[in-house]
Amino acid sequence: MNFMETVLNKSERTAYELGALYERYGYSQYKMSKFEEYDLYVRNKSFLVSDHIITFTDTDGKLMALKPDVTLSIVKNSKDSTDGVRKVYYNENVYRVPKGALSFKEIMQSGLECIGDIDDYCVSEVLTLAAKSLEKISHDFVLDVSDMSIISGIVDSLSLSRKGREDVLVCIGEKNLHGIDAVCRAEGVDGARAQTLKELVSSELDCEKMLSILKDTECADEARALASIIEVLASELGARIRIDFSVIADMRYYNGIVFKGFVRGVPTAVLSGGRYDSLMQKMGKGSGAIGFAVYLDAIAELDEIYCEYDTDVFVLYDDNIDVRVISKVVREVAQSGERALAGKKVPEKLKYKSIVDLTKEEA
Repeated sequence: MNFMETVLNKSERTAYELGALYERYGYSQYKMSKFEEYDLYVRNKSFLVSDHIITFTDTDGKLMALKPDVTLSIVKNSKDSTDGVRKVYYNENVYRVPKGALSFKEIMQSGLECIGDIDDYCVSEVLTLAAKSLEKISHDFVLDVSDMSIISGIVDSLSLSRKGREDVLVCIGEKNLHGIDAVCRAEGVDGARAQTLKELVSSELDCEKMLSILKDTECADEARALASIIEVLASELGARIRIDFSVIADMRYYNGIVFKGFVRGVPTAVLSGGRYDSLMQKMGKGSGAIGFAVYLDAIAELDEIYCEYDTDVFVLYDDNIDVRVISKVVREVAQSGERALAGKKVPEKLKYKSIVDLTKEEA
């Protein structure tokens, strides 16, 4: 075992490896304060994973918040530039109530942001790094990719009411084809137009099939652009990259490509991201932006080392054993790269690989 395996848990090891990965692609580490002005989050509450925020009053009377999100802080503190791109990554803790939980937690999160003149290469690079990030977690992963400009274009063509639009977007995210039918019937939408949307959501799509479905729609150009990026990535990732239009995000913030990453053994997405030019505009910036976050708390259960053993070697001794002997054995185990724990009695339920019983050697 090396240092990282014996000292760091799965989340910590992954954060370290992701930082090294991102730096190899020219991303520099972004460091930030643990808190921001509360107003930043109030104005963008619907962008947050959770709307629960820990607040406090600063010494100057300003209402502050422990940061529940990293992207908003980076956007707020980034210079607006459409000339070139700024590439940053982060390993930060955020403070929020996870989905399904009842209390706040400090959550370790890694990710990256690419801000500025975003072109097809930038999009392709970010998706590549998303896939490589998943591979650092597990070799058994998939990256599902969608495009909000295509979803928005098809939904716009249905001419739904505001309520109908909200309902149909929920149905898209759930792959609820009956729900899409029900909304469209209630609003008098032509069946053929509804069928295009259902085919996009229900089908296992490759680029050829997607282009066929969208060839006579307002989204044909966007479909070709998405296909060209997917084809580049598929040459390396194969079936691990999939087109899935049920992956959606808030249209007030996201435009263009959005994506989610999954690994075997974790029931929820461990990575999510997308292009968020709309958020930049909402915050008064003219730059484009794309990025993603890796939810390191979600992968803690994959830490097989700590689930299997509490220590590698337990060194058992009694009062008759010379302290120098005990120290020598523990030191030799540690120098071999394994973990050692010494004691007069093996703790109940302790999980260990092997035991060195000095009391028997004494006899």
